[in-house]
Amino acid sequence: MKSTTGKTLEGLPPEVALANAPLVRVIAQVRFPTVLSVQDENFVRVFQELVREHYPILRPAQTHSVVPDAQGQPALQINKLWRFSSTDESWRLTLGKEFLSLETTKYCSRSDFMRRLKFGLEALKKGVHPTTVDRLGIRYVDRVVGGNVDDLNLLVKSEIAWILETDLFGATRHTISEGFFDVPDAGCQLVARWGLLPPNATIDPNILEPVEERSWILDLDAFRTANKLFDVDALIKDANVCAEAIYRVFRKVVTDEFLRRYGGNL
Repeated sequence: MKSTTGKTLEGLPPEVALANAPLVRVIAQVRFPTVLSVQDENFVRVFQELVREHYPILRPAQTHSVVPDAQGQPALQINKLWRFSSTDESWRLTLGKEFLSLETTKYCSRSDFMRRLKFGLEALKKGVHPTTVDRLGIRYVDRVVGGNVDDLNLLVKSEIAWILETDLFGATRHTISEGFFDVPDAGCQLVARWGLLPPNATIDPNILEPVEERSWILDLDAFRTANKLFDVDALIKDANVCAEAIYRVFRKVVTDEFLRRYGGNL
């Protein structure tokens, strides 16, 4: 992996399981060329039957966008989304005409997440029949709250959040930084966002629900963009590679004290 300075970063460090990880959401998304039939309720019934045992709750939704019409004039476009949730609604598959996503607020391990992602992709293959993939992405969002926010100088490396060690920290209400990285050895790219948020603030209400206290967030999003044949096993392999790239950056950001504080056994 290479930083923007051109220096090479070391490989995957030994993984430390966190019993109380501050993960608030993990998302995987696979994008494919448009399948208009997904907008049809009758067509989606096949996919529903394939996933209903584990995702019995269906909540249809819509997105709205403005696109040029045949005359080049702006026109409102309505797209249907099909959201299939687990009984406790902590896991959700979302199917659109151009993507399938899996997200959870109760992440326990990468192997468990990949097993569930494979289940969703196999249902997509059988029920929707995409032939190619345009993009695959994995996103992990952590949020530090409570007294741990006051200890950020112990939990986060100063190279990442230098402001934590200055007298500006106590007066800081909002500071978000962003970095874009190439990960050539993993064949992916990664966007990192981190910083302090004031009470009732968020960087994205669809990903991070506001809380009534200030917080520090770490949002890591790794992705591959390529037009390739739809192959479930190959996609899971790619997803694992992206997740490993995220973990490498995560360990560059946090200290050993962070790992211990959230239940890691070092």
